[in-house]
Amino acid sequence: MLIRRETPEDVPAVRAVTTAAFAGPENPVPVEVPLLDELRVSGGWLSALSLVALGDSDEVVGHVVCTRGHVGTTPALGLGPLSVHPGHQGRGVGIALVHTVLGAADALEEPLVALLGSPAYYGRFGFRTSTDHGIIAPDPAWGEYFQVRPLNAYDAALRGIFAYAAPFERLRD
Repeated sequence: MLIRRETPEDVPAVRAVTTAAFAGPENPVPVEVPLLDELRVSGGWLSALSLVALGDSDEVVGHVVCTRGHVGTTPALGLGPLSVHPGHQGRGVGIALVHTVLGAADALEEPLVALLGSPAYYGRFGFRTSTDHGIIAPDPAWGEYFQVRPLNAYDAALRGIFAYAAPFERLRD
């Protein structure tokens, strides 16, 4: 498996993987697909942190992205969506993508990465409930599912409400 930055040529394959990963009978086009489209044209898109995993035949089998968020006025990152094609789930693709994007974010001297997801899954990467770090979820009802992973540039004095890139905010409306 190779993980690299997403290229413009990868976008259709990323859309297909994201659809396969999140679609269900009642939602054939999951919300994550138009969200990615909106993020790509927003000010929150960080192309250096949009990564694809390639399978044995160089096909895109997974994708992860971190976009620009903020804690107050301090730049931070929001992770997601993370997508792995169902035929490749359980093979370490998601784990490799998350480790790689966290390493890239750390190399770019970002202070922290926030996400909404399973504590059982993301805890292995050092994510903890956001309130443990004084970071407040955009929606307090998210509770333990809103998590933060401090990176090397993190300053423990950084506290406040996390805000995702604008396309995420529209999901809550």
